[in-house]
Amino acid sequence: MHCCNYRECAEVLTVETYPVSLECLRHTCSLRCHGIFLEWFGNGLRSDRLMTVLEGTRITLRPASLDDAEARFALGTDAEIVKMFGVSPSDAKPMTRHAAEQWAQSLAVNPYAWVIEVEGSLVGEIKLHSITVQDRRASMAVGIYDRNLLGKGIGTEAISLLLGHAFSEMKLHRIGIRVLAYNERAIRAYAKCGFSVEGRERETAFVDGKWHDDLMMGLLSTEYNKESVQR
Repeated sequence: MHCCNYRECAEVLTVETYPVSLECLRHTCSLRCHGIFLEWFGNGLRSDRLMTVLEGTRITLRPASLDDAEARFALGTDAEIVKMFGVSPSDAKPMTRHAAEQWAQSLAVNPYAWVIEVEGSLVGEIKLHSITVQDRRASMAVGIYDRNLLGKGIGTEAISLLLGHAFSEMKLHRIGIRVLAYNERAIRAYAKCGFSVEGRERETAFVDGKWHDDLMMGLLSTEYNKESVQR
């Protein structure tokens, strides 16, 4: 499963590192400068919870480190996967060590990003971004970079784990996503986790010489049912 709501980020840092954005890095710095990185006043988000390891049945979500660059480099760039991020296969760039290092660095400094591991191997990432403290809402992005694991429920389990953490520990009220309308695998995974389609933006992405729509999906804490996802 791979989703494309990374397209919400306004400026891409480099073509090779598709999900990494200056907007996300600015947001992290802003949180630190204003003290929100250390504590979410009221309840929920505290410094001792930012780097939580989340254990699932088949996967682990853990904080990233600079050492993850080598594993990301080894996964390379799959043209069909990055198409789900809104990148035309003809524009896909080979993964470089420099790009992999930038990717690892951007995740390592992000307190709301996790590496997805299967049997101890890095296979993808999942993160929250565009967090609004007052409204207790955020957006979610997830990417599986190992083609052999697509369609096997890895993304669904990662989403479910993060939702449980976001709604219970972080006390968020709403999580939204943006996904390309042709990314049917991601849409199914989100729907399985309880997300509903809330709207459509027409012809927002020009991929493979054609215009494509984005779907907006959302989930409220009052709608989230952990048991139904696990079944």
